[in-house]
Amino acid sequence: MRMVPALLLLAACGASPAPDMFGSVRSEVTRGGVDFVVFQTGSEVEVVRMGYLARPARARVPALMAEAAEVATGCRVIANSMTTKIPGDTGVARFALDCRG
Repeated sequence: MRMVPALLLLAACGASPAPDMFGSVRSEVTRGGVDFVVFQTGSEVEVVRMGYLARPARARVPALMAEAAEVATGCRVIANSMTTKIPGDTGVARFALDCRG
């Protein structure tokens, strides 16, 4: 029964970073009406889309994710640096950043 409060606490947190991004800076950004959570560690970000989107609405998400990363970090997203664990995933993506100013 002790596990129930712990699970509720975790569920209330919303998005969590991948284990290799623990300790990162967390930001919340809305772009194009879509909410994102951005985790930054150095020159890399992980962007998590929040909420459900129907398949037709997902085509614009990669560009919105890049915008969210730039807004949250103040850095430029390096072109063609987006990676996902599942090809075509619009739920979680990583980008490399150029933060040289």
